[in-house]
Amino acid sequence: MKMAPYRHNYVESSKEWQPLLGSLSGDVEQAGKCKYLNLLSEKISKSLNDFQDFAVRAWEMGRSDPKKVIFAIKMGLALSIVSLLIFWKGSNEDISQYSIWAILTVIVMFEYSIGATFIKGFNRVLGTICAGVLAFFCAELSTLAGGQGEEVLIVASIFIAGFFSSYLKLYPTMAPYEYGFRVFILTYCILMVAGNRTREYTTAVLTRLVLIAVGAGVCFVVNLFIYPIWAGDALHSLVAKNFMDLAVSLEGCVNGYLKCVEYERVPSKILTFQAYDDPLYNGYRSVLESTRREDSLFGFAIWEPPHGRFRMFNYPWKNYVKLSGALRHSAFMVMALHGCILSEIQAPAERRQVFRSELQRVGAEGANVLRELGSKVDKMEKLSPGDILKEVHEAAEQLQKKIDQRSYLLVNSESWEIARDPQVFQELENLKENGNIKLGFKSASEAVLDLRSLTLSTPSLPPKDSQDNLFAKQASWPSRPSFNADTGIEESERRTYESASALSLAMFASLLIEFSARLQNVVESFEELSEKANFAEPIMNSAIV
Repeated sequence: MKMAPYRHNYVESSKEWQPLLGSLSGDVEQAGKCKYLNLLSEKISKSLNDFQDFAVRAWEMGRSDPKKVIFAIKMGLALSIVSLLIFWKGSNEDISQYSIWAILTVIVMFEYSIGATFIKGFNRVLGTICAGVLAFFCAELSTLAGGQGEEVLIVASIFIAGFFSSYLKLYPTMAPYEYGFRVFILTYCILMVAGNRTREYTTAVLTRLVLIAVGAGVCFVVNLFIYPIWAGDALHSLVAKNFMDLAVSLEGCVNGYLKCVEYERVPSKILTFQAYDDPLYNGYRSVLESTRREDSLFGFAIWEPPHGRFRMFNYPWKNYVKLSGALRHSAFMVMALHGCILSEIQAPAERRQVFRSELQRVGAEGANVLRELGSKVDKMEKLSPGDILKEVHEAAEQLQKKIDQRSYLLVNSESWEIARDPQVFQELENLKENGNIKLGFKSASEAVLDLRSLTLSTPSLPPKDSQDNLFAKQASWPSRPSFNADTGIEESERRTYESASALSLAMFASLLIEFSARLQNVVESFEELSEKANFAEPIMNSAIV
């Protein structure tokens, strides 16, 4: 009797809370639906943005290189032509039934350049013919064997064909024919299986050979006669472009070094040799990275018939690769020059200005030589009479003489033994008078100078709290500490740093001289190419009388 009021109150209170609970559950469900719709809307919006970005990039790619659009159109045209075999209504219905062979041939053979299409076509035809002939003979033997002997012979022949084709393609000299081996084993297996099912081996072999030949013929005709794209032209243009890119990078490195261009922090993409938006870096990087593309284009170009400006059988495409290799040998020096700009240890601006005119002249003359050679490659002209390297070699000699004259700026001359010990210097003077020793230009007079009286500025050292602006490299080297002349240890470190910073200038100058020396190999490679490729004689401007 006493529990009834409590039960009544509980039931009544539950009824009062039910609308509120229902409202809360409805709000939670509504919030979940809204969250799901928001996520779905974000996904759709992101997909639309990605599709829009893809469309913009595709449009830009086609506008920057129309040849890619033309290639896609030619591919579609070739597929449309061979697909007409599907509607073949002749006496032989096998043609329409197996027309997929012609379509697959177009898909696997049609390549961007003529040379690549010829290589794929040769491998396709050779592999198909070998597989067809072997399948024909094995089919005849299996028919004669009959019964279980036929099945055993088919399986054994497939095993032997697969073994030898897989083994031979691993041989180094067979690498260009790897695709042919794949075509061979695939075609052989399909022909044997199809012939065993229909019991008409000869018909299966001949039908597929004819359809593959039709597909290959369509590829050659469309790719060769409708706006052909030649790998030889691409290789020629690439080599000429490399000269221009390296010239820009060389001039930029020299001018940037003289202007004391600094990086707040070396970009990680430069440290890992990845693509980065820096003209100095991209110039020599494109030259060094072009090796694989040049080899690929060379492999395609040797398969192409005479065409355009290259109307010559056995055209010396290999010499283009050789010329680019000599240029790449010089590009390593430009890469090292850029490394001097990126280096943490830098020579002071005052010392750089001492050699400014000589450094700038070597860089400008070297870039002129590169541009001249690049222009000659592009125009397919021989060099004009005279020495193209005369100016750059004279500039390098002037720089070397300036280094000899001002060598005391490039080393810690206070530590020279000849400067600290007059007796040693006198002995060297006596040897020089007797003709037993030949000192470098002005080195003897500079040795006795009181170099401590020269006011040479030290590199500007950042304060301790600016470590974020330093290069995150070479942790073993002190990060340009602020030196105090009161302590001997820090004075020693200061002298060491000054010596290293001066040597960095000497290294930059020596790299520039080495670059000018390596240009000789580039010129010799170009002359060899111009002779073998029968470049045109240079057009000489007639003198006005």
